[in-house]
Amino acid sequence: MENVRARFHNIISVSEESLNLAEAALLIAAEEYPKLDVSLYLEKLENIAEHTHFRTGDETSFVDKIAAINQTLFEELGFQGNRENYYDPRNSFLNEVLDRRIGIPITLSVVYIEVARRLGLPIQGIGLPGHFIVGCLTDDQEFYIDVFNGGRLIGVNGCADLVAGMSNGRLNFNPDQHLAPVTKKQIIIRMLSNLLSIYANSQDYRRAITCIERLLLLMPDSISHIRDYGLLLGQVGNHSKAINQLEIYLKANPTAADVEMVKAEIQKLHRAQAKFN
Repeated sequence: MENVRARFHNIISVSEESLNLAEAALLIAAEEYPKLDVSLYLEKLENIAEHTHFRTGDETSFVDKIAAINQTLFEELGFQGNRENYYDPRNSFLNEVLDRRIGIPITLSVVYIEVARRLGLPIQGIGLPGHFIVGCLTDDQEFYIDVFNGGRLIGVNGCADLVAGMSNGRLNFNPDQHLAPVTKKQIIIRMLSNLLSIYANSQDYRRAITCIERLLLLMPDSISHIRDYGLLLGQVGNHSKAINQLEIYLKANPTAADVEMVKAEIQKLHRAQAKFN
């Protein structure tokens, strides 16, 4: 696990241009699957791209390449969104998505981005609230692809409909904000955040801690994550480290709305710690 975490840290510490999105995503999974062969799954992506390239050739328009990717991924290989068990953690692990050919919007989008990149197609992640998509954005073309729904092409109005639907009409669609391409590091953050939410909600605190530790590698100054790290450490009985993290939070954010709650948690942790001394 230490080697996997160190590899993950090294991968995410490079520049945005040099960051290998697929490898970083697979290293998220490698903490859950210690025997995972990262190179094998990178080769699977290469094979999908080669198969798609064989279908399209070199001199092909962006639209034709997208049609070929859609045909390969969704019609031939059967990749699809997991509607029946959306919060299954396996949907967030790229190896499982490649094996089972089922996932959630962001992991299916990673597959799409990585296949497209190998075909020279400028596909970027678009972090719509609650529903990740990808976009093909060039000087003379702009269209979006809903990978969770079979790679359907949608325009700006379709993106607005997705935002309205996912928020039950509570969010106003803001194209400048919602359609801005996200970085590869932001994709990794969103993947880990999804897993963190799944594990925290199911009270699998030890796995939640592994997610938040990696999020803090990406965002070491994220005060809210430092607080949540302390709270999670308290849940698994690591009292001393939990107190330390919560005190860091209070020092950095002394006027936060939850200061009294955090102080009460620190007192509770001190009492629990005293019982073991």
